[in-house]
Amino acid sequence: MARQKQNRGACAFCGKDYTRAGMKKHLAACPDRKKAIQKADASKRKSQPLYHLVVYDACDKNNYWLHLEMNGSAELEDLDRYLRAIWLECCGHMSTFFAGKAAYRDPELERDEKAGDVFSETAELLHIYDFGTSSETMVEVADVREGRPLAKHPIALMARNHPPEYPCMECDKPARYLCMECQIEEDETGLLCEEDAKDHPHDEYGPLMPMVNSPRMGMCGYDGPAEPPY
Repeated sequence: MARQKQNRGACAFCGKDYTRAGMKKHLAACPDRKKAIQKADASKRKSQPLYHLVVYDACDKNNYWLHLEMNGSAELEDLDRYLRAIWLECCGHMSTFFAGKAAYRDPELERDEKAGDVFSETAELLHIYDFGTSSETMVEVADVREGRPLAKHPIALMARNHPPEYPCMECDKPARYLCMECQIEEDETGLLCEEDAKDHPHDEYGPLMPMVNSPRMGMCGYDGPAEPPY
């Protein structure tokens, strides 16, 4: 069986492209990140443990991933808000964190727990958003450093995957829209390019949805914005 292609993403410091695994190695040595750290260490922000987190969709880890730096003083609530904003929020569903990889088998965590306390006990978290049409996200600690935060916010985005390219179901050109009726009623991908979207007849499930850079695309009517919250 052929290996799944590794989707690449951009370093927020220097703009260079790497895979999810390659980005971990790059960020450890990136000269531009080191300059950003030096600048932050000259600020008046409080020094604390800072956690390099590799975040990825549990079902599609090669396509959808993030590299974040989270303050040790930040709460899991901050991480939940971030994931909702950049990837998940559609209808205000419930969500929770579990220590480890297995929901309901590993301990469920309180939202007001500090990252420093949580990651001193476990290096892996499972985040579940929506207990109907669930989105499951893995969070892994890749590294920890002591220093002043890169930004005034509790979480800093260090890298993110590029939007994956999917083929149109009619012509194999890059898809730009998603038809939910095709997915649900016709057992098709529902993926359509700009041209084929113009004359697509289905509207029972509403207008075609624009494709967004989120693993929740096509789930529960999610239509973005799939943007970092800050």
